[in-house]
Amino acid sequence: MKVDSLDADSRGPEDLTESMEQMGISESSSSSSGSSSINFKKKPVIIIVVGMAGSGKTTLLHRLVCHTQSSNIRGYVLNLDPAVMTLPFGTNIDIRDTVRYKDVMKEFKLGPNGGILTSLNLFSTKFDEVISVIERRADQLDYVLVDTPGQIEIFTWSASGAIITEAFASTFPTVIAYVVDTPRSANPVTFMSNMLYACSILYKTRLPLLIVFNKVDVARHEFALEWMEDFEAFQAAVEIDTSYTASLTRSLSLVLDEFYKNIRSVGVSAVSGAGVQEFFEAVETSAQEFMEGYKVDLDRRRAEKERMEQGRRRESMEKLRSDMEKSKGGTVVLSTGLKGADPTREEEEEVEEMEEVRFSEGEEEGDEDADGEDEEVSHFVF
Repeated sequence: MKVDSLDADSRGPEDLTESMEQMGISESSSSSSGSSSINFKKKPVIIIVVGMAGSGKTTLLHRLVCHTQSSNIRGYVLNLDPAVMTLPFGTNIDIRDTVRYKDVMKEFKLGPNGGILTSLNLFSTKFDEVISVIERRADQLDYVLVDTPGQIEIFTWSASGAIITEAFASTFPTVIAYVVDTPRSANPVTFMSNMLYACSILYKTRLPLLIVFNKVDVARHEFALEWMEDFEAFQAAVEIDTSYTASLTRSLSLVLDEFYKNIRSVGVSAVSGAGVQEFFEAVETSAQEFMEGYKVDLDRRRAEKERMEQGRRRESMEKLRSDMEKSKGGTVVLSTGLKGADPTREEEEEVEEMEEVRFSEGEEEGDEDADGEDEEVSHFVF
């Protein structure tokens, strides 16, 4: 890419700035694009429901949808599971309407998990349109319920999952609801595995986390609350097991003590509807916590990112201005940043090739004229 520069001797810095603006290169416009603040809205509250396969995540979401309809709560439903065949509830936005999961598997020759991950990646490239749709209806909504794939690691630890959660959190209060299978967590080792995963989700998303103990109609969740509040009670439950896993579990319970003190939990039943009202109350408390603590950290990280971007743009503009002043009517070569696309290097290589050709021709003529002379005089090695 070549830009004809101006004569630096006859034109001053003001003329350079004017000519740069005529070319569409404006320093103020480039910096203002990165500093435009996002219009943050306090409503609706985004509830991203995640959980292990079989934890009753989709069934719980069905119960939440029914509760919003019966309680005159204005809800909006978003499905991010491309592999689900049928859903027991209606959706407002469905990833299956945009990406066909089986076609992705056939086209890219992927397995089930790879197909889900690739479908999410494709959908996340247009997720700004989803945010725009919700923004236009923000005044008419109270909650946005988001269903995620049962393969929890595909959403929580993928780039597309991070893009989706950050897009939500930058515009609306966002809460992560981690669904736990209560009957299976009666085993202390399984309970510790769930708590470790919940802790990892908290660190990964940096968003308020609400632990939802599902299936309380089968097994009450009071034992889990006791283990989280009383270290000795959990140690007594692990004492009957003398394996290495149990010993490691006892040690990890000490590590997670601080995590237990600052986490919210609620017990619900997706079948009977018990605890759903408490669930929405905990969501409101978490949303308030988001506005007071998490949003401040989010704004700080966004401001730091914009500051670095503006600094990079400013350096590029100063470099361009300096090149135009130094060229003095010549040509300014702007690097595209692509490997192997350096026009200056290509021109140098062409000049070297032409010199080699001329030298080779002269060497052949010299060999013919100096027949019989010393070889050291007629032979050169470069």
